[in-house]
Amino acid sequence: MSLSHRIGSDGQLVRLLQIGVVLEEVVEARAYEHGETLSHLDRATEDLLEHAATESAKHRERLTALIDELEADSVPFDRIQPLVAERYEADDEFDDVLYDQLCSEETAYKFYDDLIAAIESSEMDFSVDHERLLTVLSEIRADEAEGVEDVTRLMETQ
Repeated sequence: MSLSHRIGSDGQLVRLLQIGVVLEEVVEARAYEHGETLSHLDRATEDLLEHAATESAKHRERLTALIDELEADSVPFDRIQPLVAERYEADDEFDDVLYDQLCSEETAYKFYDDLIAAIESSEMDFSVDHERLLTVLSEIRADEAEGVEDVTRLMETQ
């Protein structure tokens, strides 16, 4: 399922929302991992990672609620995870926690931006309220944009 095409069914939308859930899981896991395994982090970076992990958990809950409302079968997450890893997961090449976090935030922002555009260009009447769907996704996208700004500001001070 590509975001370059219009979304033509509840099933396609469910799969895309599931990708968002897994993407949020990746962001959360990476933030927790950095926070737990790196002892040299300053307080500001620790706070940023904690906030990112908490925010990602909330995003997952909101996305899961949308998925539950849609009249379509979901795809097993073990089939979604490789799609996320292939297209959206950050490489392990980052040697700096903040660069890794910036990549995660930017990737999430871009995913939600593309998803919103695909929904807006779709002529499909989804079984979930269209306005509510776009509101939730726009709020999550705004959170991701704020995350990019937060990481960037922190990088500038260090």
